[in-house]
Amino acid sequence: MLSGRRYRLELDSAQAELCERFGSICRAVWNIALEQRREYRRRGAWMNYVPQAAELAEAKREFPWLAEAPSHVLQQTLRDLDKACRTHGTFKVRWRSKARWSPSFRFPAGDLIVVERVGRKWGRVKLPKLGWVRFRWSRPLDGAVRSASVTRQGRHWFVSFLVEDGKKTPECHAMPNTAVGVDRGVKVAATTSEGVFHDRPYATVGETARLRRLQQQLARCKRGSNRRRAVLAKINAITGRVRDRRADFCAQTAHILATRHAVVVLEDLRTKNMTASAAGTIERPGRNVRAKAGLNRAVLDKGWHMLELALRNAARTTGTTIVLVDPAYTSQTCHACTHVDPKNRESQAVFACTACGHKDHADVNAAKNILNAAGHAVSGRGDLGVARSVKRQPPATRTRTGRSLRAARAAGIPAL
Repeated sequence: MLSGRRYRLELDSAQAELCERFGSICRAVWNIALEQRREYRRRGAWMNYVPQAAELAEAKREFPWLAEAPSHVLQQTLRDLDKACRTHGTFKVRWRSKARWSPSFRFPAGDLIVVERVGRKWGRVKLPKLGWVRFRWSRPLDGAVRSASVTRQGRHWFVSFLVEDGKKTPECHAMPNTAVGVDRGVKVAATTSEGVFHDRPYATVGETARLRRLQQQLARCKRGSNRRRAVLAKINAITGRVRDRRADFCAQTAHILATRHAVVVLEDLRTKNMTASAAGTIERPGRNVRAKAGLNRAVLDKGWHMLELALRNAARTTGTTIVLVDPAYTSQTCHACTHVDPKNRESQAVFACTACGHKDHADVNAAKNILNAAGHAVSGRGDLGVARSVKRQPPATRTRTGRSLRAARAAGIPAL
């Protein structure tokens, strides 16, 4: 099984400058190759990796600065572009902006990478044209290195190793016949059908206030000035800590859910479409733009898609099955009587059915509906269908319709 190991690099000034140079060259190759592909598509022709790799070798003779970066690093950039264009389309792939893109590059040849441990807290790796680079040994490597990616996050550089750890996905989960539904929300990040709430604040009160002040300062800074770059560095330091806490929370929650359940059911949420802007156009301006923007920030802050990715990654080691179901009406449907009514949900947390009077936490009720949508029944008391309690809720009263109603009137039976 392939897995990732990420460590923080300790570069000297010469190595840091060289990494910046490699990242700039890879960004230029990406943008030039993307423009070439788009120009070919405008003419009705195709361009792929093979001819672009051949033209890259010719371009190195004409432009010596291209030869400063390792050749297989530039070839890997073209491979990544080819995969992105085939997956998303040539005109939907984004440019790599100098201001908004963090430098990164990948060494695909694992046989050219040598990793050694030099102490309890330190290790070193030998990378082509960079030489020996020290990094913090924060976790064991546990596998053979297949490739290495170098990225910059804020003012720190990191190396990510793709290793073959020799593990295989279990054919059967350690706790079979266990299933759970998970409702992802804005108030609570993840709520299970068992009534467990998984949530944590990602930013402290002080960080939120400081971030707001820094954003106000950024709005008054002149573009391209040193002051603007300093303010951006402070903002990136805060948002980087928030991002790390969100990733840590998603990884821990995914580990708990995947370890304890053989089946995890989620809503098939298209986060990208849900968080699209409501501004509209000049001819047709949007409505409730500020409210929609606030909702988008809340959805993105909880990391719905990141949690799904973490679950899929954790499921590889436990044998858990991830199931996606249709999210329609899961928050408006009563779990006890399946009555659908927007008025069932009185508030964000209170669910009270207008038909049978069933009351529950709104997120827990939605999580139970999500589990039921995947074919795993949950009884009225909340336990799984494989071990239902004898004591159940009475069935809902049915209304007579059609022929049965006319027959009841003819027999003198009052209708309900």
